[in-house]
Amino acid sequence: MQYVGIHTQIARNNWNSIMLLLMFPCIILGMLWVFCCIFGIQSTYDEYYQEHYYLDTNIVNEVWLSWAPWAVVIVGIWLLIAYLFNAQMIQHATGAKPLERKENPRVYNLVENLCMSCGMPMPKVNIIEDPQLNAFASGINKKSYTVTLTRGIIEYLDDAELEGVIAHELTHIRNRDTKVLIISIVFVGILSTLLTMLTRGVLRIFLWGGFGSSRRSNSKGGGGVAVIVVIVAAIICAAIAYFLTMLTRFAISRKREFMADAGGAELTRNPRALASALRKISAYPGLGHIDREDIAQLYIIHPKKLTQGFFDRLQSLFSTHPSTEERIRILEQF
Repeated sequence: MQYVGIHTQIARNNWNSIMLLLMFPCIILGMLWVFCCIFGIQSTYDEYYQEHYYLDTNIVNEVWLSWAPWAVVIVGIWLLIAYLFNAQMIQHATGAKPLERKENPRVYNLVENLCMSCGMPMPKVNIIEDPQLNAFASGINKKSYTVTLTRGIIEYLDDAELEGVIAHELTHIRNRDTKVLIISIVFVGILSTLLTMLTRGVLRIFLWGGFGSSRRSNSKGGGGVAVIVVIVAAIICAAIAYFLTMLTRFAISRKREFMADAGGAELTRNPRALASALRKISAYPGLGHIDREDIAQLYIIHPKKLTQGFFDRLQSLFSTHPSTEERIRILEQF
């Protein structure tokens, strides 16, 4: 693997963050335009009194321009709320709670010593009461940077292994990987909600009036056209959502895990301890109650099921995590 310095990695992650921020409003406005196309479907009759349908882009653009400012304002407020309260959102989704020094001085001492050795501020430390093994880092600034550990990983790993895991997560924070991850989580969450709202809006228009009723009154075949438009609009919106998910996964390069492994090994000067920790975690890569892919991508090892079908293997091509076996092999040759 080609060596990439920490400053280069930080610059790349900052660029990825900017690209995601610029890309997201463009895709939201694009989805809104697709939705507005429903109102631009018009009909006309030829000399044989047969009805034909066409898309009036003038009507589409007029409706879109009237709605776009409201969409930008609503999404902007949403992003601001997510930016301010992202730590609480992740904490609620994972069931994590703050870990005080007096509750576990062993963990606090490990985190504090590593932070002192690399000259970084002490992040918050959270714990998830789960017997399975996993850990992740989160946050977008010094106030929200957090290292979260499960009860299982604290109790099952020895000091050297746990130190390696913590060093790995601290490297994610130093490289600003967590910033890109949190932005992608917020974007995917907003997109999923908006996609649901748009789909329901299309169905209401079709079932209760507007486009659907006007078409039925014009022609016996109008209702069929309305159904086709609804289906096409839903497919296009779903395709846009899937496309955004793929782009965020490409932005979150799998190399970030190799970089964090290398950073953790450099901090502790004990790569074999981190390799041993990854081997143990891979046997119990919790968390059982987490079924959200956007949250799962934060973990040191993806908490997916160990047996996979064809579609799971196909999806792994776009996975945000590299092979654990490959990570262990590289660490043992460090």
